[in-house]
Amino acid sequence: MDLRILEHRVRVLSLSRDGLWLYTHPLLKMLLLPQRSRCKFFSLIETPEDYTIMVDEEGFKDLPPSEFLQVVDSTWLVLNVSSSGSSSATVQPIGVTKIAKSVIGPLAEHNVSVLMLSTYQTDFILVRERDLPVVIHTLATEFEIYKEVNGETVPANCEDVSNGFLKPKPMGSATVHPVQSPPNRFCILSIAPDTLPAIATILMDVLFYSPSLPKETTPTGQDLDSITFFAFSLIEGYISIVMDAETKKKFPSDLLLTSSSGELWRMVRIGGQPLGFDECGIVAQIAEPLADADISAYYISTFNFDHALVPEEGIDHVTEVLQKRQESGR
Repeated sequence: MDLRILEHRVRVLSLSRDGLWLYTHPLLKMLLLPQRSRCKFFSLIETPEDYTIMVDEEGFKDLPPSEFLQVVDSTWLVLNVSSSGSSSATVQPIGVTKIAKSVIGPLAEHNVSVLMLSTYQTDFILVRERDLPVVIHTLATEFEIYKEVNGETVPANCEDVSNGFLKPKPMGSATVHPVQSPPNRFCILSIAPDTLPAIATILMDVLFYSPSLPKETTPTGQDLDSITFFAFSLIEGYISIVMDAETKKKFPSDLLLTSSSGELWRMVRIGGQPLGFDECGIVAQIAEPLADADISAYYISTFNFDHALVPEEGIDHVTEVLQKRQESGR
């Protein structure tokens, strides 16, 4: 397997719902008019709390500072694991559980905080730019590591970065975060970029104007709150969308690309309080036990909380696995 350090330098932001009006024009430009934007890495994720934006430096220039926008101080680099010789954006996802032990776990042990962005096409691991020395040092024994420079892919060595290796964190220091599973059933899909104009109105309505989802009920009549969650990514020309199965009904089905099995996914939401960006091992807390249980998952980090998507039929097993992990971590 190859580990590639992509050229994108990404900023991570939180946009409050009250300030959405101020950013409608630049967001729509990146969302619907990629040919008019120099931005090559753009992700917009709606959650109940806010909108999380992950955007490269070109896109970041289009977002003026305001009281509505929180920006993480760090710049993040994008890592991608792929089979040798494969392009980073043309392979199906390896899955966060498949890279848990080889990438996520070792980085957590060396005190490196990561963000994850799983898409329909692939899985991206975001690390702080300042942590690149320890990332390369930690993973060089497991991977052939390359970096993109001016569109060319060249080998990356420890000598390419300054010293600054971090010490492993003390064992047993990780915080065990609570998890919850809302009743929504999610779809993970893609569309061809040239079909964006055909769904533009629906996309704007869903992302910016739709009211909160109604409550669902259990067979016994107990109310369960569905979660508001919609993720749109346009990265290097490839589109990925994660949406609620009910929301999917608003879109023309003939334009949506999904796997032949058309599976549905359930969500595990991580965190009782906003997680922050300095703590390490949050992704590993979920990914490693799922990997041990051979359960596939997509993983999406946002400004406040993390989200794992697992096959619908396996949600009870996932809940059981994570509950055991929580109990053992106390």
